[in-house]
Amino acid sequence: MMTEPPRPVPPPTPPKPVPPRESASAQPHHAEPAISARDLSVFFGRNHVLKRVSIDIPAQAVTAIIGPSGCGKSTFLRALNRMHELVPTARMEGRISLFGQNIYGSDVEAVTVRRRVGMVFQKSNPFPTMSIAENVTVGLRLNGVRQRAVLAERMEQALVMAALWEEVKDRLEAPAVSLSGGQQQRLCIARALAVQPEVLLMDEPASALDPLATAKIEDLILVLKRDYTIVIVTHNMQQAARISDFTAFFYLGELIEHGPTSRIFTNPSRKQTEDYVTGRFG
Repeated sequence: MMTEPPRPVPPPTPPKPVPPRESASAQPHHAEPAISARDLSVFFGRNHVLKRVSIDIPAQAVTAIIGPSGCGKSTFLRALNRMHELVPTARMEGRISLFGQNIYGSDVEAVTVRRRVGMVFQKSNPFPTMSIAENVTVGLRLNGVRQRAVLAERMEQALVMAALWEEVKDRLEAPAVSLSGGQQQRLCIARALAVQPEVLLMDEPASALDPLATAKIEDLILVLKRDYTIVIVTHNMQQAARISDFTAFFYLGELIEHGPTSRIFTNPSRKQTEDYVTGRFG
C-alpha cells in the first residue's frame, strides 16, 4: 500500500513591520501655510525691534520660536494677533497673512484677528473674581453668546481639550485661583480654545511650572496640533526639540534660520544657529 507523500508546508507569513512611533516632526502638514509674514518690521518708538522678518508657518504643526532674551521672539508672537497694538508707541511695517487674508487690512478688526488667533501667556492669568466655568466662557460671552446650553457645551469641550475636565468637573463654580499653577495654565488654554481659534500662540507657557506640570502642557500641545496651528516661544532647547515640528531662530530682531526642527538641531546651516542650540551663547 503506497502512502501519499507529505504536502509541502508553506513558509510562514512574515510579520508586518511595526511602524515606528510617530515623532513630532513626522506629522503631515498642509500645503498652504497658516501664517505668512513678509518683510515684517515692528518699532516701539525709535526702537527697531523686528527687522524685515519673512517666514511661513505651516498649518496643524508646532513651530518653536527660539533665541536669546531681547531678540524679538515675544514681539513677533504678539504681532501675529495684533496684540502689540495695545502699546501706544508701537507701529508695524510689512504684511502678515492668516490663511491668505491680510490681518492688518483696513477692513479687518483687531478683535476679529484675536478671536481667530488665540494667545496663552507665560504667567497663567485666570480672572481671579470668576469661577472656573466663568473663566472658560468669558470670551464667548464677550462675543455675544448667551444660550446656556451652548455655553455649557463649549465650556466642557474646551476643558476636555485642555485635559482639565476630569480634574474640575465637580467644582466648576470654585474660584479659578483655587487651582494649582499647572491647572491654571491649562485653564487659560481652555479659555483660548473655547472661542474656537484657528491658531494658538503660546509665550513660554511652561516656564513657571514644575516638571510634572510642564510634561502635561507638552503632552497637551502634541494633541492640540491635530486641530490647531501652534506657535510657541521657548527658551528651553530640549522642549523645542521634543514638541516642535519646525523651529525659527531669532537674534537681534532678525530671523537667522527657519526649518524642520530635526535639521535646525542637528545640521543648522548658519553658525549662529549652531552656537545657540549647542549652548555656546544665549
